[in-house]
Amino acid sequence: MSNQSWLTLLRQQRIIAVIRSPRLSVGHQMAQAMALGGISLIEITWNSERAPELISQLRIELPHCIIGTGTLLNLEQLHQAIEAGAQFLFTPHVNLTLIAAAVKAGVPIVPGALTPTEIVTAWEAGASCVKVFPIQAVGGASYIKALQGPLGHIPLIPTGGVTLENAQEFITAGAIAVGLSGDLFPKSLVAAEDWKAIAQRARMLKEQ
Repeated sequence: MSNQSWLTLLRQQRIIAVIRSPRLSVGHQMAQAMALGGISLIEITWNSERAPELISQLRIELPHCIIGTGTLLNLEQLHQAIEAGAQFLFTPHVNLTLIAAAVKAGVPIVPGALTPTEIVTAWEAGASCVKVFPIQAVGGASYIKALQGPLGHIPLIPTGGVTLENAQEFITAGAIAVGLSGDLFPKSLVAAEDWKAIAQRARMLKEQ
């Protein structure tokens, strides 16, 4: 997928569901619930149980969704993720080697950054867009809005504190999309395996 296609998709969808699961079966159900709720951009974190297997499985079962991965920390993980079929890649940090490898492979990469210097460094190295993480630690939507003046040309995806209640604030502030994890998957609902309720949360978010 080209960066341009990826950016177009982000502008259309606006939401990335971030799944971090200690069990393959649970991760599978979480992804199915997101698809049922209308969210088609799904990130499986690399520290989920058997992440490569889950990514490959979801690529087959959810052909209408775009399945990527995140929490990639090194080159070996990045190559394994691409081999598993990941269609986009997130890292929690700015690593020029990882960015270059993803660009060479033709897979959109979204490095995690916090400061303006980190954001610009990632963008100039070839990042498709930049994850601003952890966003709540630096003021939430107001920080995204403040970045728009000097860095409005760089597409930003805030994560780490985005909720159903404040997601729209980030989009209004200038974010191209948002990433949600914990607030889409309340521990009580996951423990109860109430996938219908989780799908409903996804639907509520999409309808904002």
